[in-house]
Amino acid sequence: SARVRVLEKGRHHRHAWQLEQQRNSAATPLLNHTGTHRKDWQFNVGFGGGSNCWWACTPRFLPNDFRLKSAYGVGDDWPVSYDELEAYYAIAEQVMQVSGPEDYTLYPRAIAYPQPPHLFSDVDCCFKQHDPAHYYHQPTARASIASAARNQCCGNGVCQLCPVNAKFTIENGLEALYADPRVSVLMEAEAAAIVIENKQATGVSFQHAGRTHEVKGDLIALGANAIYNPVILQASGLEHPLLGKRLHEQVSVDVLVDMDGVENFQGSTSITGHWYALYDGEHRREHAGCLIECWNIPNILRSEQGRWRETVKMKCIFEDLPQEKNYVRHDALTQIPQVHFDGYSDYAKRGITALDRKLEKLLQPLPVERIHIETTPNPTEAHMIGTTVMGNDPANSVLARDLSSHQVSNLVVLGSGAFPTCSPSNPTLTICALSLWSARNLMR
Repeated sequence: SARVRVLEKGRHHRHAWQLEQQRNSAATPLLNHTGTHRKDWQFNVGFGGGSNCWWACTPRFLPNDFRLKSAYGVGDDWPVSYDELEAYYAIAEQVMQVSGPEDYTLYPRAIAYPQPPHLFSDVDCCFKQHDPAHYYHQPTARASIASAARNQCCGNGVCQLCPVNAKFTIENGLEALYADPRVSVLMEAEAAAIVIENKQATGVSFQHAGRTHEVKGDLIALGANAIYNPVILQASGLEHPLLGKRLHEQVSVDVLVDMDGVENFQGSTSITGHWYALYDGEHRREHAGCLIECWNIPNILRSEQGRWRETVKMKCIFEDLPQEKNYVRHDALTQIPQVHFDGYSDYAKRGITALDRKLEKLLQPLPVERIHIETTPNPTEAHMIGTTVMGNDPANSVLARDLSSHQVSNLVVLGSGAFPTCSPSNPTLTICALSLWSARNLMR
């Protein structure tokens, strides 16, 4: 029967350890930053990967996110469509027990969300009443109903270290897979290179306990994120004009909106609302689309007596177009990935510039007293996208549409590095759907 060998660079830090230590992992990733724009690239090294430290935001991409070039003449189209991924989105939502709204009209879905949505705040209700076609509960893998494996979200707003274990993680959602006797996991095993013979991946060379080892395999699946995936492939001798290129992610700015007589913070989780009014449409021909998150964490209050809660923080998240000047490169001397970033695209910057007038128009009919847009973008969205881009043509893509390598057989490269474009939405659910899509297609 088939056997699976998992090589994990980090350790297995259980939820109790993370709470005691107040950190997700004992390992600190090392990156060599170059370029004109210093940017944070946040990720977690350890068993469970990003599921330990993520915020558990799980929106789907919209159909036009997969056809940006066809729809609006910018960026690139994906080699897969929303319709092809829809069933895999649903599977991922079931595994994560995602809570979400029943009234979504922005994309077709065959089945309802596994859990009901979290509670809106009064501010959310005000926005929903004003724009019901574009305002929805945020889909999230923060439980709205307790289960045997997870507690109900307590709404304390520190989701990267959930104190009640309400957020989906590998440990509370998929650990049973690793109890299968056919599956073995080796911790503190760092993949160095894919072993390639006659254009076929036959194994992995890795470091463990100060020694170099090699393990053989009939199928190699690389899932080390959009920074380390291309570095490992480069260290394996693979070359392609786009390998390691087009590193990007969304860019966001915070907005503080003071309300007139509408109080906030009655919601039941950290982020309650998603506003899509500035997301999709003809404006994407000229500038980036924007997804607005409405936050339910009372870390910023008003100073006026008796009006402390009449305010809301919005995070406005813009897509960015990938640029080849931003890249990741293997450094054979130091073995530390070189990450070069020269800044966001003009497409994203034009979206941010247009936000002032667009928000003023959007909020004008509402009981709003003041809008303050932060001038400095947030340092990171903790997403890494675009360094092993997929496509139908091997000349302009590293991976095929099933995430297999164009150059080497028996090699699959998972993660958001495959994304041709990034979308304003969080990438995690799409990463999961693509992984399921890849597995199903490779079995055929």
